[in-house]
Amino acid sequence: MKISEKWLREWVDPDCDLATLSHKLTMAGLEVENTSPVAAQLEKVVVAEVLDVQPHPNADKLRICQVNIGQVVLQIVCGAKNVASGQKVVAALIGADLGNDFVIKPARLRGVESSGMLCSASELGLAEESEGILVLPSDAPIGTEINEYLQLNDHIIEISLTPNRGDCLSIAGLAREMAALTGAKLTPPDIQPVQPSIDETLPISVGEAKRCPFYAGRIIKGINPKAATPLWMAEKLRRSGLRSIHPVVDTLNYVMLELGQPMHGFDLSKLDEEIAVRLARPDETLTLLDGKTVSLDSETLVIADKYKVLALAGIMGGTESAVSEQTESIFLESAFFNPKEISGRARAYSLQTDASYRFERGVDPLLPEKAMERATALLLMIVGGQPGPMISIVKQSALPEKKVVHLALAKINSTLGTTILAEWIEEHLPRLGFTLIQKSGDTWEVTVPSHRLDITIEADLIEEVARLYGYDNIPYTMPMVKLASLPKSESNLSLRRVKQILVARDYCEAITYSFVDPRIQELFDPEIKPCALLNPTSPELSVMRTSIWQGLITAYCQNEARQSARVRLFESGLCFIPLEDFDGSISKERQIKQPLMLAGLCAGAAYPLQWGAPNRPLDFFDVKNDIEALLALRHDTSSVEFIPANLLSLHPGRSAAIVIGGQTLGYVGELHPRIMSALNLRQTVYLFELELEHFLGAQLPLFSAVSKFPSVRRDIAIVIEQSISIDAIKQLSKDVCGSLLVDWQLFDVYQGKNIMENHRSLAFQLTLQHTERTLTDSEVTDCVARLIAELRDRFEASLRE
Repeated sequence: MKISEKWLREWVDPDCDLATLSHKLTMAGLEVENTSPVAAQLEKVVVAEVLDVQPHPNADKLRICQVNIGQVVLQIVCGAKNVASGQKVVAALIGADLGNDFVIKPARLRGVESSGMLCSASELGLAEESEGILVLPSDAPIGTEINEYLQLNDHIIEISLTPNRGDCLSIAGLAREMAALTGAKLTPPDIQPVQPSIDETLPISVGEAKRCPFYAGRIIKGINPKAATPLWMAEKLRRSGLRSIHPVVDTLNYVMLELGQPMHGFDLSKLDEEIAVRLARPDETLTLLDGKTVSLDSETLVIADKYKVLALAGIMGGTESAVSEQTESIFLESAFFNPKEISGRARAYSLQTDASYRFERGVDPLLPEKAMERATALLLMIVGGQPGPMISIVKQSALPEKKVVHLALAKINSTLGTTILAEWIEEHLPRLGFTLIQKSGDTWEVTVPSHRLDITIEADLIEEVARLYGYDNIPYTMPMVKLASLPKSESNLSLRRVKQILVARDYCEAITYSFVDPRIQELFDPEIKPCALLNPTSPELSVMRTSIWQGLITAYCQNEARQSARVRLFESGLCFIPLEDFDGSISKERQIKQPLMLAGLCAGAAYPLQWGAPNRPLDFFDVKNDIEALLALRHDTSSVEFIPANLLSLHPGRSAAIVIGGQTLGYVGELHPRIMSALNLRQTVYLFELELEHFLGAQLPLFSAVSKFPSVRRDIAIVIEQSISIDAIKQLSKDVCGSLLVDWQLFDVYQGKNIMENHRSLAFQLTLQHTERTLTDSEVTDCVARLIAELRDRFEASLRE
């Protein structure tokens, strides 16, 4: 937000320079980002009067002007088309420095002497570009220095406000703050009700009182369509970052900057019968003042007449009802729109206006009528006309409630570490508009002013006390803290430790957006309707991810495009999984499951290029080995199973569900060929994903004594149907051998010559050991024989010869 220092000092003029004023605002939470002069300090540049204009004898585009600068009449040759006799203009005299090494010198233009220059606004640094010379009001005093007349010894103050301080988006709000901080007297303009001179009104209906609980309107007829915006107003607007457009528009913008109330003016002749505040209807469109035509949705609040939409409520008006140079009667609008109800509507149409910026942050709900009176008085002064009565539609129950907050002196001092007295509180808080009623002891019931929509609890009031007291004045004290070790359960596995294991296994951590490309989302989860963003940063990032895989595959595509042959990525984060009755609406956030997930992606060679091992591509079992290393952190791998899974995003037959104790923890597998083809991937990609809520619950390690007695190893090679899983054989071995089996390892798998079709040869090793004695040969032989018999009976397996 930009404001003029002089404009601010018209309301409150503390006895301090600009640097001190800026520091006080910044330390009060209203950060001053920059200050800059409104224009270069111009010497020998004065107000002048054009007495006579004659054509140049030797140049069609030049004029010879006789110019009165007060004590003398000068001859100045001018090329501006708009120069005319009787005008008050700005004359740069001989020796004037206009900046950029442009110094006015005596000149001879096409044979005619010229003793100065008539200046345009851009040449004075008052505008980036301009056509013709700057014409001043007729009452401008001849010979006055332009610095003095235009008050160019002024500065523009740029202030950055936090979203909760919508009350400071005006001169009135900032002046109130400065008065409270410095103790200077606040001198606002005297705003009196304007007496109507005509009885004409326009019927107003508010169909959405929850969204618009306060709407005021007034007709002004017979304005002067040829009136111009006064220079003082145009300059204040310019110094606040707004250009002059039309006297009516400029006046309403001026009131918005002065009081903080956005307003809008309609051409009365273009309105049909009534004003209605309602929601947009199906298929309605509106061409906005910026020329953009928008299709309106049913959640958009609009201002309409009987037949058409006139404006987006609190955002921007339409061209069809806009005031113009032919406008002779206007309808003024001043309203309060509920910030919660219209928040985000401007962004939904890719708009950002001064009005929406203020309404979204909260405008004083009691301000519309006061702003209407101020705007009416200014308009009557500038464009004339006959005002009608103000019509106000107010829904008290929908307006923000007047808040009363309890405040205790002891709480203030204990929170801030200060010794502030009760008298200080009672003197300073009312400067910001708060009303204090003292209760028992040093406690108060504080009534919050209507413009402070951000004050709701005692902590908010304590912050106000801190701002007024001055953060620099709060003493520095070291906190006294009793440190104690917090118990840490060994059964809680930290995510940091999990990440360390993955990094040690050559993975790199990635951080991707939670919102993804809907095309990629559709490839991975075609059966799920994801949550769509109302205001995405781009169409490629417009839906919330249901799996981290979508972000990782996008990162992989970028790596592959840059010839990264070996990629190993992992990421942890939330996913956003809609429940069955979810309809895709952002308003149903409570129907979205948000599990914390850990996911990984691998592609390329199994190992970096080296001499110690042959180069080979990554396969399923390499990734499975990484997952088993993570599962080992849980100290309970005996109940882990990898069960064939059928996921739409993974290759059928090359993917598995990771199950612990009957609960599915996640999935691992090769990316589905359909997705590989759609993304034009050249290498096979493997993925895994684990749900961390269940994964991070580890088992406590239990001590078991190491047997002193020797172990016995037996190798068994069998031929068995390919459909029988290794886990089934391993589990059967445990069931038969019981506690004697201390290790089971598969060391050979063979299919091919001499093996029946749909069968395979498996060779595995049993390690048998007793904890209290040495096993006999007969015990070992009996155990192996029972296992072979069970394999034959249950799985129709046979020993390989």
